[in-house]
Amino acid sequence: MRAPAILATADEAIAAIPSGSTIAVSGFVGAGHAELLTSALERRFLQTGTPTDLTLYYCAGQGDRAERGLNHLAHRGLLKRIVGGHWNLAPKLGALALANEVEAYNLPQGVLSVLTREIAAKRPGLFTQVGLNTFIDPVNGGGMMNARTTEPLVERIELDGKTWLRYKSMPIHVALIRATYADRRGNLSMDREGLISEVLPMAQAAKNHGGIVIAQVESIVDQLPDPKSVRVPGLLVDYIVPSHGQQHDQTFGEAFKEDFVITSDGTFTLPPMPESDRKRIGARALQEVRKGDIVNLGIGLPEAVAMVAAETGRLHEFTLTVESGPTGGVPASGLSFGCSHFPEAIIDQPAQFDFYDGGGLDIGVLGAVEIDAEGSVNVTSFAGRFAGVGGFVNIAQSARRLIFCCTFEAKGQPKFVQKIQHVCFHGPTALRNGQQVLYITERAVFELAPGGLRLIEITDGTDLHRDILSCMQFTPIIGL
Repeated sequence: MRAPAILATADEAIAAIPSGSTIAVSGFVGAGHAELLTSALERRFLQTGTPTDLTLYYCAGQGDRAERGLNHLAHRGLLKRIVGGHWNLAPKLGALALANEVEAYNLPQGVLSVLTREIAAKRPGLFTQVGLNTFIDPVNGGGMMNARTTEPLVERIELDGKTWLRYKSMPIHVALIRATYADRRGNLSMDREGLISEVLPMAQAAKNHGGIVIAQVESIVDQLPDPKSVRVPGLLVDYIVPSHGQQHDQTFGEAFKEDFVITSDGTFTLPPMPESDRKRIGARALQEVRKGDIVNLGIGLPEAVAMVAAETGRLHEFTLTVESGPTGGVPASGLSFGCSHFPEAIIDQPAQFDFYDGGGLDIGVLGAVEIDAEGSVNVTSFAGRFAGVGGFVNIAQSARRLIFCCTFEAKGQPKFVQKIQHVCFHGPTALRNGQQVLYITERAVFELAPGGLRLIEITDGTDLHRDILSCMQFTPIIGL
C-alpha cells in the first residue's frame, strides 16, 4: 500500500529539495502560483545557504513585476540555470540573466508546456516547427540569452522532407504546484483556481524521475466528492502544504473572483474605454475579427479589442480564448491575465497549445516592440531587460490571420527599425506559410506583402511624410 502524502508546513516541505535538482513551478502570470512555497524556498536559502545550483523550469512567468512569484528565486547561488517562457513579470530573474550570473534560456511557453508531458513520459523531446527562423532556432542562437549559456537545448532536424526543431527533454526532480483542495489521500482538485496550468504533467514528470511533488492547497477535506474533479491523483503527491488563508490569493490581482470559475449569468459588462490611441488601435483591430472566429488576444494593448467589442455589442459574435486554458468569456487583464471572466470551459494549458499549434486559431491579436522592413517582430528584449516570448511564438506561427498592435513610437523611440534585436516572428516564413498579417498603429496600418511591409492606410489628420516616413528607419512599400 502506498504511503499517504505528508501533511507539512511550507518550510518542512521545502527542506526536502536537494541541491542540484531541477524544479518545475506551475502557474501563469499572476494566477495559480504556489506563493507559499516559493517564498519558503527563498527564506530557506537566505537562512541556510541551501539548496544551491537549482535549475528552474517554468512555462509562463509568474510574478508581479516586483517581489512575488518567481522573483523569490532570483538569488545567485540558489539558481544555476533558468529555462522559462516569459520573463517580464519576474524582472529579478531577468537581472540575473543580464548580469551573466545564471545560464538563461528563453523558449516558447507553449513548447515548454507541452514538453512537460514529454518529460513525464521520458520521451526524447518535443518535435515541432514552432520557433523555426526565430532567435530560438539553433541557427540564430537557440534561445540562449547570455554568454554564460552554452549547452544547446534545441536542435534542427530533417524529417519526412521537412525541417523541424527538437526541444530536448530534461529531468524534472521537484514539482511545486498548487490546488484548491486536497483530500486525506492527497488527491487534488482545482475548484477555486482560475486555471489548471501544467499541474498534472509536472507532478508526473517529477514522480517518474524519482523526485518529489509538493502541493500548496487552500484547505484539506476528508474526501473529494467527484473523482472526475481530481486533477492530480494522490499517488503522485509527496507533501501537502495547507495555506490556512495565507499567500493563496486566486491571482496576484484578486483575492478571489467568482467570475473566473463560473459561466456567465448574462450580466457581465466591461466599462467603456476613454478615447485614446489604445482604443483607436483596438477598434481598428476589431474590424478584422469576423463572426464565428476563434480568437486569442495577447497581454497588454491587444486587450483593448475585447473592451471595444463589449462596448459595441460584438462580444457574442466570436469566441475569445486564452493560451492558459480558458475558452469563452472575456479574458482578464493585468495581474489576473490568464483567467477569464465567465469562461465556458477551462482546459489545461498543454491541451490549449495542442489546439493552437495545430491551426485552431482563426485570428491572433498580439503586441509588438520592434518591426523591421521584412515584417519580422521582436517582443522579447528591449529597454535593457528580458521580456521573454511567452506564448507569442506559438500563436504568431499558428494563427491563420494575425494582427500586431502597437503605438507608432514609444516615448519618441522608433518602433519600425532597420534591425530588430530578436526575431520572435519571421515575416518571410509567414508569407511562405500563407498567413495574412496586419500591423495596426494609431497612425497607419501596414500589411505583410511580398517584398516586405506595405503601407495600406493612414488615419485622418496624419501626414505621410511628417508623421510616418520620417519616423521610420526604413521606407515601406507604399500601397495607398
